[in-house]
Amino acid sequence: MTIDDENRPARQRITLTGISSRAWEHPADRGALTALRELRGFDDVVRAFFGMWNERGFRLAYLAGSIRVDHRQYPRVYQRFIEAATTLDVAELPELYVTQAPMIHGEAIGMDKPFIVITTAAVEKLDDDELRALIGHEIGHVRSGHAVYKTIMMILTKWATNVSWIPIGAIALRAIIAAMYEWWRKAELSADRAGLLAGQDPAASTRLLMKLAGGGDLTQIDTAAFLEQAAEYQGGGDLRDSIHKIGMTAWSSHPVPVARAAELRRWVDSGEYGRILTGEYDRRDSDGNASVTADVKAAASHYRETFQNSQDPLVTLARRVTGGAADLGDWAGTQAGRARNWASTAAGAATRAARRTSQPADGTDGGPNEGTNDGTNDGPNGGTSTP
Repeated sequence: MTIDDENRPARQRITLTGISSRAWEHPADRGALTALRELRGFDDVVRAFFGMWNERGFRLAYLAGSIRVDHRQYPRVYQRFIEAATTLDVAELPELYVTQAPMIHGEAIGMDKPFIVITTAAVEKLDDDELRALIGHEIGHVRSGHAVYKTIMMILTKWATNVSWIPIGAIALRAIIAAMYEWWRKAELSADRAGLLAGQDPAASTRLLMKLAGGGDLTQIDTAAFLEQAAEYQGGGDLRDSIHKIGMTAWSSHPVPVARAAELRRWVDSGEYGRILTGEYDRRDSDGNASVTADVKAAASHYRETFQNSQDPLVTLARRVTGGAADLGDWAGTQAGRARNWASTAAGAATRAARRTSQPADGTDGGPNEGTNDGTNDGPNGGTSTP
C-alpha cells in the first residue's frame, strides 16, 4: 500500500443486494449463456464423461506452489477481496491464490468449485482501487459461470480436434472455434463491467487496463491519450489495418486493452452503469424467468448496432456493398440459434460417448478411450484467463 492509498478517503460503495450476473453481462455473452443454461444436464454430462482430474490437479498445483489468500496471508488483498465480494453481494467466497509471475494477470479456474488466481505483479503494481476492480472482474467470471462453460467448450473443442471419428470437417471446426473465441471476448467485457461495479470507480477500471497495456508506472501515461489510441485503433487506417485486426483478434480470448477501455467507457456513457447504482438491475431471484428468445434478440441487436456504427474501413465497405445492416440482426439471431443447436448436438454426442467409455476398453477402435483426458491442455483447464 502506498502513502497515497493510506491518505485517500475511503470510497463509499453501494452494496448491490441480490444482483444477478445478468445485470452486467454483455448482450452477446448473455445470449450464449442463456442458451447454454437451457441445456439441462449438459454440464453434468461433460463432467461425467471427462471427470474432474484436471480441475483437482490445478487446484493442488496452486495449493502447493502459490499463496492462498486469507486474513493472515496477503491481508491487503484479502480486504479488497472482501470489499469486492460484499459490493456484488457474494456470500460464499471462492478460494483466492496469489502466484509468482511478472505480469499483471488474473484468472478464474474450475467447474465444480471455481477459484481465482492473481499474480504477484498485480499485487505489487495495482493500487487498492485497481486491485479491487481486478478481483471484481474475476468474481464476475465466477458468478456468470464463465469458468464452467468455458471449461466445457475447451474440453469439447479439444475432444473434437483429437478424436478423428467425429464427422465434422476442418473448416466447420475452425468456424466453431472462432465463434467460441468471439464469445470469450464478450465474456471478458462482461467481467470488466463486474469489476467496475465491484469498485464503482470508472477511473480505477481505466487505470487497470492502462497498466495491463503499459506496465505499472502511470506517471508516464495519460488517460485521454490512451482513449485516443482506442479511437484510432477502432476507426483509423485502411482495409489493410482491418485485415490485420482480424488476424490479431480472431484467435484471441481477450479484446485488446484499448478496445476494452473504450467499451467500458461506452457502457458508462450509456447510463446503464448509473441505473444499476440506483437499484435498477436484474435480481437473482428472477433468473429463472430469463428468456432465451429475448437474450438472443438482444445479442442480435448489439451486432446490428455495432455494424451500423462502426468506423472500421472493412465494415464501412461491407455496409456500402450490402446497402446497410437491415438483415444483420436476423443473421446474428440465426447464428445464435445454430450455436445452441450445435451445443445440444454436442451434449448428445458426449452422452453417447460417456456410455461407451463406461464399458471396458478393448482397444479395437479409435474412439473416445484414446487421447481425451490426458491432462495436457495448453492452459488452465477452464481458466478464464484475465484480464
